[in-house]
Amino acid sequence: MANKTSYFKEFSKGIIKENPVLCLVLGTCPTLAVTTSAFNAIGMGVAATAVLMCSNAVISLLRKVIPDKVRIPAYITIIAGFVTVVQMLVKAFAPAIDESLGIFLPLIVVNCIILGRAEMYASKNPVIPSILDGLGMGVGFTAALLCMGIIRELLGSGSIFGFEVLPIQILIFILPPGGFFVFGILIYLANKLNTRAGKEVVENPCHSCPLSQTCKTSSFAQCKNETTDKEVTADVS
Repeated sequence: MANKTSYFKEFSKGIIKENPVLCLVLGTCPTLAVTTSAFNAIGMGVAATAVLMCSNAVISLLRKVIPDKVRIPAYITIIAGFVTVVQMLVKAFAPAIDESLGIFLPLIVVNCIILGRAEMYASKNPVIPSILDGLGMGVGFTAALLCMGIIRELLGSGSIFGFEVLPIQILIFILPPGGFFVFGILIYLANKLNTRAGKEVVENPCHSCPLSQTCKTSSFAQCKNETTDKEVTADVS
């Protein structure tokens, strides 16, 4: 049960709490460049997620073999290998995505999200948590790109996934200034969600208590009072 909980935490942290785009502000270049449409956003997100999972798994497996002095070149080589495979698959089975993403698909090699997770997590943890970390970060990356892509395409072209929805076209949203504007709004919303979640944990410390599942007290105040009474009784006796 503990393993399942920890595995879920490793996966879920990258979606909101440590979203690589909206909270850690990594991968900004492809985020702003490819989100002119929702279609491009999904293509980039799925490709990056596949590379994240595979590279994390291999780097975790080789973490005790790779010499410390050459770890960064080794990580980049591993990542480049998986990016090449993904690019060849995209060219073969989804040429439209390959054409729309252009140079940003091979540039996944130097995406700081992937190299950052390799250095900060995969090189220090076992394989399964590393894969889940890569999957969670990839899902968070894809979700952020998709949100930006939908907003920019809807307001800039009046369509979603190429289907016309609105009769308006505010062209600035498919230009760089519009991208920065939407990016800033989403960062603000993500920070508000994280702040609210943090306040809930502080106001209710029972979330972090290991006995929270079996505790029968109705509130943290009651639990605190009972604990104090027990301590006083123990001191008197």
